[in-house]
Amino acid sequence: MTSRLRYLVTGREGQVVQSLLEQSKRSEHNGIELIAVGRPVLDLANPSSIRSAVEETKPDLIISAAAYTAVDQAESDEEAARAVNAFGPRVLAEVAASRKIPIIHLSTDYVFDGMKSEPYVETDAVGPMSAYGRTKLEGERALLQATDNVVILRTAWVYSPFGKNFVKTMLRLAETRDTVNVVADQVGNPTSALDIADGIFTVAHNMVEDADAALRGIFHMSGRGEASWADLAEEIFRVSASKGGPSATVGRISTAEYPTPAKRPANSRLSNFALRAAHVVELPRWQRSVYDIVERLVASKTYL
Repeated sequence: MTSRLRYLVTGREGQVVQSLLEQSKRSEHNGIELIAVGRPVLDLANPSSIRSAVEETKPDLIISAAAYTAVDQAESDEEAARAVNAFGPRVLAEVAASRKIPIIHLSTDYVFDGMKSEPYVETDAVGPMSAYGRTKLEGERALLQATDNVVILRTAWVYSPFGKNFVKTMLRLAETRDTVNVVADQVGNPTSALDIADGIFTVAHNMVEDADAALRGIFHMSGRGEASWADLAEEIFRVSASKGGPSATVGRISTAEYPTPAKRPANSRLSNFALRAAHVVELPRWQRSVYDIVERLVASKTYL
């Protein structure tokens, strides 16, 4: 009998980690043992805990999914964000390299300045405008310096049935408001964490099975199609209303009318062509995934 592959995932509570754990139960992943390890056992700000966790689990592949994601808080706490988003992943990559195993790392559209008029490709110049973006970019560079057996997956506008996210926030607000004001001049690719998880499993399989350098490097992985935050909110409410859930009118406002400590990219659209070409991974259209998750949230009322 062939032994199961063991994947170590950093973190336990994040949207992608929870989605990986859920999707790992599907029959096509029977050959995988997914081990999610979070704080305090694996603390990205504590290098010795990282080394110990990898030594203890002896994985065939590492999925670096944990991160400091409090975007606005990072503006006043950049060193804490750097410890988790840059220094921790560097240690993970060094340990992976020493064990000669692949590592997959999740990154973000925030490495770009959002000024491009077209979707970003992997080779576009980076220019983060926030502490979060800067620390995530430092993490990318640290991984690439530590190992060449790495895939960095930049994604954007992540939502899921788990944790805190835009979809759940909109449904919760619609319970008590007739109108919800939402930014309409930022555009991106809404991306389901469940879809990200499926994509990660395919990329992981490809990396374990094939040492080809063309399967390594930086790739973009986001939902198909684009939307503004206001467009996304309108679709959330449309689906929710059709399922007997809360709905509200969307007031379309500008970024200037909704100031935040961290500056957001006006254009977060990512081109997924390279991922499709190398790994044959293409995520579903964002409307389909929004439908599935809103239906699930309304039925369970887990957005409250």
